[in-house]
Amino acid sequence: MAIVIKILFFFITILVLGFGFSWLADRPGSLSIIWEGQLIEMSLMVAATIVIGIVAIVMAFWWLFRTLWTSPHSVRRYFRARTRDRGYQALSTGLIAAGSGNAILARKMSARARGLLRADQEPLILVLDAQAAIIEGRHDEARRIFQQMSEDPETKELGLRGLYVEASRLGAHEAARQYAETAAEKAPYLPWAAKATLEYRCRAGHWDDAIRLLDQQRVAHVLDRHEADRLKAVLLTAKAEDQFEGEPAAARDHALKALKLAKDLVPAAIIASKAYLREDNLRKAASTLEQVWKLSPHPEIAQAYVRARSGDSAVDRLKRAEKLESLKPNNIESLLAVAEAALDAQEFGKARAKAEAAARIESRERVYLLLADIEEAETGDQGRIRHWMGQAVKAARDPAWVADGHVSERWMPVSPVTGRLDAFEWKVPFDQLEGPVEEGYVSGAERALGTLPPIAARDPAPAHASRVVDGEQFNVVEEKSKAVANVTSATPVPAALTEQKVKPDVIAEPFFGRPPDDPGVKDPHNAGTEAKTRLKLF
Repeated sequence: MAIVIKILFFFITILVLGFGFSWLADRPGSLSIIWEGQLIEMSLMVAATIVIGIVAIVMAFWWLFRTLWTSPHSVRRYFRARTRDRGYQALSTGLIAAGSGNAILARKMSARARGLLRADQEPLILVLDAQAAIIEGRHDEARRIFQQMSEDPETKELGLRGLYVEASRLGAHEAARQYAETAAEKAPYLPWAAKATLEYRCRAGHWDDAIRLLDQQRVAHVLDRHEADRLKAVLLTAKAEDQFEGEPAAARDHALKALKLAKDLVPAAIIASKAYLREDNLRKAASTLEQVWKLSPHPEIAQAYVRARSGDSAVDRLKRAEKLESLKPNNIESLLAVAEAALDAQEFGKARAKAEAAARIESRERVYLLLADIEEAETGDQGRIRHWMGQAVKAARDPAWVADGHVSERWMPVSPVTGRLDAFEWKVPFDQLEGPVEEGYVSGAERALGTLPPIAARDPAPAHASRVVDGEQFNVVEEKSKAVANVTSATPVPAALTEQKVKPDVIAEPFFGRPPDDPGVKDPHNAGTEAKTRLKLF
C-alpha cells in the first residue's frame, strides 16, 4: 500500500510541475536582477528552471550528508538484524527439536539462541529451556523456569500452565488446583484452566462456584451455547440432589431450571417429581415425568411415575403404566413398564403379551428375566422357567449408567474415575456385549418363542387313607391302576404290598411337570407294570 501511495505522489508531482511550466510558457515575461551593481536579465521560464534546479541540488546534498552521518548506525542495525535473524532461526530449530523429543539438539539450539538473543527480550528462550529440561528429565529445573515465567506478566499464563502440568504429574492435586484457579481467575478464557477448576469445584461439591465459573466461560466464548446449557443443567441437578432432603422447594426450583436448559435430563425430572410429591402435588409431578418420558423413555422415570402414590393398588399402577405406553407407544421401556405392572396385578395374559412384544423389539436380558418371573407366577413350569433364564444368559445386556468404564447403579454429575463433568451416559457397559452372545442369534425373540417348551401337565396326587395298625399310624395308598384293581378284586393281597409305612404328615408330592428322576414320585405310565411285577412275586 505504501509503494502505491509513493507512486501516486510521484505522478502527482510530475503533473503539477508540468502544469506549472505550461502556465509560465503561456505567459512569457522577463526577470531583471541587480546584484552588486550588475544587471542580470532573463526570461521567467529560465528563472523558474534555475530555482527548481537549485532546490534539487540542495536536496541531493542533504541526502548524501544524512547518509554519511547515519552510516555507522545503519551498519550496526544491519548486523544486529542479521544476528537476530540467526537467533530466531536457532530458536525455531530448537523448538522443533524439543517437540520431536531431540533433547541434544534442543539444548544446543537453546545455547545458540541465548548467544544471539537476549533472554529478557525473547521469552521463547525460556520456553525452549523448559522443554529441553522436561525431555532430559530435569523436572526441578523445569519447575524453576516455569515459576520464573509465571512472575512475568507477558508469560504468566504459560508459566501457570507448566506448573499445573508438573503438579498433576507429581500427584500434587492441591497445588495443581491452586495453579488452575489462579489462571482461571486471571484469564477465564483459558480452556484448560477453566475445565480443571470446574472439575475440582465439582469434586468438592461447590456447585455455586462451579456455576459462576461456567457463566464466565460462556461470556468469554470458551464454550458454545449448547454445551454450556447442558453443563449448567447438570450442575443445577447436582445442587438439587444435595438440597433435596433439607430444602425440597429449592431442590425443585433448581431441577426445573435444569429441565429448561436440558429437556431430556432424566435425573432432574426425577428430583423435581419427588419434590412435588413432598408437597402432595401429584399432578405436577406426573406432568414433569411425562414431558421427559416423551423425549427420553427411561426405566427410572417409569418406576417413579407408576409408584408415585404409595397407596395405589396394583390395578391402579397398571393403569398408570398403560398411560405411559399411550404417551410413547411401540417402545421397549413402555412395554416393560406395562408388563411389570400387569405381573404385579396378576394379569398374566397382558404381562406375557407385553413382555413378548418388548422381546421382539429388542432382545435384552431384562426382558427374558421378566418372562421367567411371569412363567413362575403363572404356571410354575420349571422347564419353561429354565428356558427363559437360558435366553437371558444369551441375550444382550441391559443399559446402565456408565462413565469412563465405571458402571454405577445411580446417576452422578461427575465421573469418579476422571472427574469429568456430565460423563455418565445410559448405555450398555463397555465390558459387556451389546449384541447376542451366540452367533446366528439374529431373530432372538422369535427363536426363543418358537423353542419354548409346552406346559407340562401336573400329575394328580394319589389318594391316601389313614389307618392305625398295632398303635402305629399308616397311610394306605389306593392304587389307581386298573391292573391292580382287577387283581385285588379276585385274590387278596398281603397288607405288606398295599400299605406303606411312612411318617405322619409326609406325603410324596409329584415333581412339576412330568416326573423324571425323583425316586419318591411315581410315574403314572409305569403304574400297571409295577403292580403286575409285585403280584408275580407271590
